Amino acid sequence: MTFDVPADRRYLPSHEWVRDDADTVRIGITDFAQDELGDVVFVELPEAGEDIAAGEAFGVVESIKAVSDIYAPVSGTVTAVNDDLFDQPELVNGDPFGDGWMLDVEPTDESDFDDLLDAAAYRDQIE
Repeated sequence: MTFDVPADRRYLPSHEWVRDDADTVRIGITDFAQDELGDVVFVELPEAGEDIAAGEAFGVVESIKAVSDIYAPVSGTVTAVNDDLFDQPELVNGDPFGDGWMLDVEPTDESDFDDLLDAAAYRDQIE
């Protein structure tokens, strides 16, 4: 199976992605992750204004098969949460890199990106 791995993002080995959007970054889980999880039925996320730390769990994704922690690719302050996921958690399955995004974060340390995988390295990991 071939999974979508957009080149405009960086990745954690634990299958989260981050895209730099100038002042903020957008975070979600990968196509591979949503496929492994199966049908997502519940998402727990922090609220806007909360701080997250690179490498630490910031939320939970629950599917019909498993409950998994979601890890922060970068440290920062949450500026927006995708509230649509609370009523439509299946968006994570249908469009993990678009409508299924999870958080927008104002990063506190740009060097966090140096520790992340680029698209080619992430693709090598999942193939």
